[in-house]
Amino acid sequence: MKEKITAFIDTLIIYDYILFGSSFVLFIIFIIISILARKKLLLAVFFVLISFGILILGPSIGYIKMHEYLFKNTTTLKSQKRLEYTNAIVVRGTLQNESKKDFSSCSITASVHKVSKNPIKKHLYKFKTLKKMSIVVEDIAKGESIDFKILVEPFTYKKDYNITLGAKCR
Repeated sequence: MKEKITAFIDTLIIYDYILFGSSFVLFIIFIIISILARKKLLLAVFFVLISFGILILGPSIGYIKMHEYLFKNTTTLKSQKRLEYTNAIVVRGTLQNESKKDFSSCSITASVHKVSKNPIKKHLYKFKTLKKMSIVVEDIAKGESIDFKILVEPFTYKKDYNITLGAKCR
């Protein structure tokens, strides 16, 4: 857990610090307003709820939306082939940089999960992957598109499966 927190802090950019700081400042401002409005109980409670909402939801939702905007990319699955003599799947795809800045690195992940005709099970299987493999690609210019290949191994599942691709870029 300590390693994950350290890795998260290491990948923060200046915009993240501005977002977290402004959320904390808004929290303090709304707490002060609620203290000043303590004579009107309903209004004070409303400002306290708003302040804690900003403290908890502001950085979380803001971080996700900001990174979706700043590091926008598209991954496309070109082909997938299960190898006959080895317990592996070869996944080929394309990563396109759609943001307005260059990426220094992208972690591309291929996830394999079960398939079901039951819509509830189909939705739940997306959260429980059978196998996940990642690669890191360096230096992708804005507007550039690169091809990649990921080898998912060992893969021994014999029934039908789906593969999803995703990328987190910096």
